[in-house]
Amino acid sequence: MRGMGKGRGARVRRASGEGTEMPVQKLKEFLDGHGVKYRVISHSSAFTAQEVAASAHIPGKELAKVVMIKVDGRMAMAVLPASCRVEFRLLKELTGAENVELASEKEFKDLFPGCEPGAMPPFGNLYGMDVFAADILAEDDEIAFNAGTHSELIRLPYGDFERLAKPKVLKFSAKYRM
Repeated sequence: MRGMGKGRGARVRRASGEGTEMPVQKLKEFLDGHGVKYRVISHSSAFTAQEVAASAHIPGKELAKVVMIKVDGRMAMAVLPASCRVEFRLLKELTGAENVELASEKEFKDLFPGCEPGAMPPFGNLYGMDVFAADILAEDDEIAFNAGTHSELIRLPYGDFERLAKPKVLKFSAKYRM
């Protein structure tokens, strides 16, 4: 299972012409270094979590999306199923924070070098920020998430995500109403 799937190339060009490693390579090295078995899933470019789930043929409840939030002014990640939304009131109560709000892309886009905006993997601990995971994610044996691009996912056991990301697991999500 390790590293299975089609690679999309290991290099990307910046505007300056200078090459850098794709985020998926760094993520794979991190996972390999911790003995995690995972799969890389390539899919058509998609930008919303529900589009990604459909493009990759993964149920929305198994695709973990990252919502960037600010908890008392400090950047953090809320990780929850694509089929759910953050209940900010609950998250505020559970964290004991004065204020929990959605972060703007402008506020976080430079925090994840090499990642496409909105496609950062749910390992905020690697970037010095808290990670809050919705308890509902643990209901499935595996989760999938963006690997730094809008066309690649990583799928791995939920237990490995929890072990490596060390999230605060809380009940702060609600399913979208149809």
